[in-house]
Amino acid sequence: MVTPIEDYALLSNCRTAALVSRDGCIDWLCLPRLDSPSVFAALLGNHNDGTWHLRPSDPDATVTRHYDDDTFVLITRWETDAGTAEVHDFMPVGRDPHVAIDRTDVVRRVVGISGTVEFVEDLRIRFDYARAMPWVRQTGTPTEPALVATAGPDALVLRGVRLTADDHKHVARFTVAEGDVEDLTLTWFPSFRPVPEPLRVQEALDRTREWWQSWADRIEHDGEHRSGVVRSLLVLRALTNHDTGGIAAAATTSLPEDFGGARNWDYRFVWLRDAALTLEALLSHGFTQLADDWRTWLLRAVAGDPADLQIMYGLAGERNLFEHELPHLAGYAGSQPVRIGNEAALQYQADVVGEVVVTLSSARKAGLNESEFSWPLELHLVQYAAEQFERPDNGMWEIRGEPHQFTHSRVMMWATFDRAIRAVEEHGLRGPLDKWRELRQRARDEIDTHGVSNAHFTQYYGTDAVDASLLLLPQVGYCAPDDPRMLATVERLERTLMRDGLLLRYRTDSGVDGLPGDEHPFLACSFWLVEQYATTGRLDDARELMNRLCSYANDLGLLSEEYDPKNHRQVGNFPQAFSHLALVRAADALAGIGRQPR
Repeated sequence: MVTPIEDYALLSNCRTAALVSRDGCIDWLCLPRLDSPSVFAALLGNHNDGTWHLRPSDPDATVTRHYDDDTFVLITRWETDAGTAEVHDFMPVGRDPHVAIDRTDVVRRVVGISGTVEFVEDLRIRFDYARAMPWVRQTGTPTEPALVATAGPDALVLRGVRLTADDHKHVARFTVAEGDVEDLTLTWFPSFRPVPEPLRVQEALDRTREWWQSWADRIEHDGEHRSGVVRSLLVLRALTNHDTGGIAAAATTSLPEDFGGARNWDYRFVWLRDAALTLEALLSHGFTQLADDWRTWLLRAVAGDPADLQIMYGLAGERNLFEHELPHLAGYAGSQPVRIGNEAALQYQADVVGEVVVTLSSARKAGLNESEFSWPLELHLVQYAAEQFERPDNGMWEIRGEPHQFTHSRVMMWATFDRAIRAVEEHGLRGPLDKWRELRQRARDEIDTHGVSNAHFTQYYGTDAVDASLLLLPQVGYCAPDDPRMLATVERLERTLMRDGLLLRYRTDSGVDGLPGDEHPFLACSFWLVEQYATTGRLDDARELMNRLCSYANDLGLLSEEYDPKNHRQVGNFPQAFSHLALVRAADALAGIGRQPR
């Protein structure tokens, strides 16, 4: 039985993340970083690919769960005929984000609430995406048991109740009564270092609660969807690496866009576009320090020849994201191949520089001071865009078919020069104004001539088709939301790309993406439509669609990349930054916040 994607909860320490099912299984955990090899990979196969299962032995136990206020401390409440108990799952967040990673902890605190409850624990450690069976040994004492597992450079120590070996897994049974507390901890550490000291669990729990809650308390939003905005911004923070400032697109790899199909990609990397949009969502709610951290990350990542610019990088700015398949993993719901790495890093996507420059412009407007290298970095990016002016690209949807002159990409090219001009005119920075003005006008003339057909914007030059990325044109100020061409584009989108009331990215049956199979409606696109409705007076339509979209979040407020409205299932990598940042923008639009172009 495959666990639905929406049944998972996220734990995070802002370096990596774990997915915990409603049934108490940690089925996905990569250590020590989000893009490290997994320790638990049952999400993409079965329990023998690695899991940590903890639940009452009573098969009829009922379960409810919630986060502890605005944190990622997960409280799962189990009720049985014999009693009630809770499991408090969390990953401790360190006080100093700049301390080198020498350990990573996961805590599962079992608390007796009433009566007595027997728990069963089933631990299956599989390092390196289930390719490395560990050497496991007992190292503790009868009163303080410890289990150490080692494989290559990685090691874990498990503390808590005593685990016993049972055919490549370790199991335990224990009982908690009212008032009892049993702490189960997993600690990753480099195998060439000594076993770390036991974690001070209560201190770590208090610190972690305080860290998340104090961060959430700074969020500025008073609209009707405040709870969704807060949780979405928390997700974006969880995907932002403490050490490097890199912002991952999602916490997982290879959760399929088409169940049983091949559209399975690794999203644990930093797309410049996604990171820029994420950063802008954070900026618009008062988090300017993250903008400075990311700008520094960007400088490191793109250092050198602008011609070597990639559209994505590793969390620390790594360039080699070689894509390969893991045939030994069956895939989520049999969806193969399972991929690690991402070949799209080698694509040219013309919108990316524009996304970055627009966001840096927003940071400048929000009061972020220029550093010694920040404007020179932008100058290099703008020069790179100028050199690529005529070049077709793969577009923001990363098609693997033939490149085109995608209209959205061309508009972001226009935005690159527009924001560079503003930096000079409004902030006194230096640059070749005449050249940029000429390129900006060339871009506009070209788009208005070749990117419009039958009075609406088109997916790319030479077609009459549309795609949902055209909804972003007003967001960057290329045209007003009520521009007649934009209104005609919305009408065409509604007529050709709506499926069960939700918006597809584009028509896969056109063959434009060069991939087999189909996909489900992309949640961010429908959130963009909410914003378009809100800014053109269609408030009833905007509210109706927004309420529907928010109802697709799971019980913890988490969204994947896509949604299958027929089978009421979340689809694609999870949780997805793009979905959550689009929710924030849509909620802001409904609340009358941020209606100016980015």
